[in-house]
Amino acid sequence: MKEKKKVLRTCVVSKEVCEKKDLVRIVRTPEGEVKVDLKGKLNGRGAYLKLDLDIINMAKKTKALDKKLETEVNDEIYEELINLLNK
Repeated sequence: MKEKKKVLRTCVVSKEVCEKKDLVRIVRTPEGEVKVDLKGKLNGRGAYLKLDLDIINMAKKTKALDKKLETEVNDEIYEELINLLNK
């Protein structure tokens, strides 16, 4: 039986290498919109973030996502990420 390869990605804030399933992807689409990509399939420039309140707050404070996605990430994206934590 074939073993499934673990897909690893790096959190843009903590620089921690985690399995893709443990991170959430935020994408700047070709149209310039920023979206939370729960399926990991959206087209565009992506950045991975660990779903942790401290990490989300640090990303907002340091504008790590803004830099990585090369666009301004509005507060609604951070609120959406915090809401995902509470599910």
